[in-house]
Amino acid sequence: MGPLVFQRGCQTRALHSTDAEVQTVSTAVSSTQTEPQDHVTEQLLQHEEPEPPGLRDFLRQVEDRVIKELVKNARSHAFDGYQVNWEDQSQLVSCRHRLQHPSAQERSLHVTSVSWSCTGSVIACAYGRIDEGDWGTEKSHVCTWNLDRRGLNPKQPDLVIDVPTTVTALSFHPNQPSLIAGGLYTGEVVVWDTSHTQDPVMAQTGMSADSHREPVYQVDWVPLQKRGEFGVLSASSGGRVLLWTLDPDQGGFVLSAGYALVRQQVPHSSRSNYKARGSSHVGVTALALSPWDSDIFLVGSEGGLLLKCSFSSQTLAAAPSEGQSVTLRAPAVFSFRPRNSPIHSIHCSPFHRNLFLSVGTDGLAHLHSLLQTNPLLSVRVSDSYVFDVRWSPTRPLVFAAATGQGVVQIFDLGRRSLRPAATIDQGGANQAATCLAFNSQNPHLLAVGKTDGTVNIWHLSADLTEQSPRETVQLELMAREVVGLHV
Repeated sequence: MGPLVFQRGCQTRALHSTDAEVQTVSTAVSSTQTEPQDHVTEQLLQHEEPEPPGLRDFLRQVEDRVIKELVKNARSHAFDGYQVNWEDQSQLVSCRHRLQHPSAQERSLHVTSVSWSCTGSVIACAYGRIDEGDWGTEKSHVCTWNLDRRGLNPKQPDLVIDVPTTVTALSFHPNQPSLIAGGLYTGEVVVWDTSHTQDPVMAQTGMSADSHREPVYQVDWVPLQKRGEFGVLSASSGGRVLLWTLDPDQGGFVLSAGYALVRQQVPHSSRSNYKARGSSHVGVTALALSPWDSDIFLVGSEGGLLLKCSFSSQTLAAAPSEGQSVTLRAPAVFSFRPRNSPIHSIHCSPFHRNLFLSVGTDGLAHLHSLLQTNPLLSVRVSDSYVFDVRWSPTRPLVFAAATGQGVVQIFDLGRRSLRPAATIDQGGANQAATCLAFNSQNPHLLAVGKTDGTVNIWHLSADLTEQSPRETVQLELMAREVVGLHV
């Protein structure tokens, strides 16, 4: 018992002594006053540098001015929402994964489309060919990788769906992570349920009077009038845009609405030099839905037409009946200045209701407003084709474009120079970048599909993903421009 008491006594004295020392250090002035030790004070002063002459007078002179400026800064809102990023920003992009399906690479298939799941965890890619030749005889695949899965094998997809023909378009469901809509070279539209690995085909249009007869270049999920339900919108080079609904009872698709784009019904602006030639239908090669107005969609054609369309149009299409179960309507309500080459991709801004981008074979990216015919801005992206363009989901002034030269150019319209803010070049001669997709759940990730059969997952730095102050204001000022600028 004695040793225990002795040990406790030592601990008490040690704790008391420690507290006293800490207090003395933190209140050095008080310690000096209560225990003045001239020799100790002298030792401390020997280590201090002498006060520069005139410093005290200078501080008195500027004190009021400095306080006034500090008060002004405290009341300023110039940096509201700004967060300091202490990470190293020297590397704007870096490659995280290089995904590939060995069977597709052995047959030299191209990646034709990529899409992220609504959770942001899974990337899906479609295979086929974008070069000349008979696509219809080429078997292809749809592959998925879960990037959050431990032990990810970039050369072994988590799921491989074999498809008897080229898959030309792909789109994950906006709410259900297991559903993928696809468009085929044969004109068919398919929905796959990846949770059913043995038989993933959930619905398929087949080759009926209602289905497309030409390649489907794009598919998108469209919200229906019944809350929470979505249909599939498909567009083909045959000039048809069709809206499909899923029928769970029949286990297939039902054609809900149909639109036909016919040249003689296309509205032309006063500045348009476009002349109808060749076939009477407008071959749709690009389609975009407005995230701001559920009645608006945009289409681009292989002849260079760029049209604003309305789902609610009641104008009957001047197209011969081919036995469809619905009456086809003419949706075009406004025509933008035509291009002299095919349009490959259109994308609406997620930050401004009137702005959208278009790209095509002329190597330019055009910034458009829904309110005027001519583009607001034209940016040289490439000396080759531009296959795809996408706005950043987090930076209002940033967009990325995939080129036929194999590089992806990322532009920041907020910069003084309209040269690319970053260039992604994986290398590989004559390997085009055919498609790309930002990850809306993880904006640092950008997926890029190429003709060498790979899907590269790139990590973007904060410089390319974090919104800067007044960026939306700059975008609004840009949208108000009425004179086009060519760079």
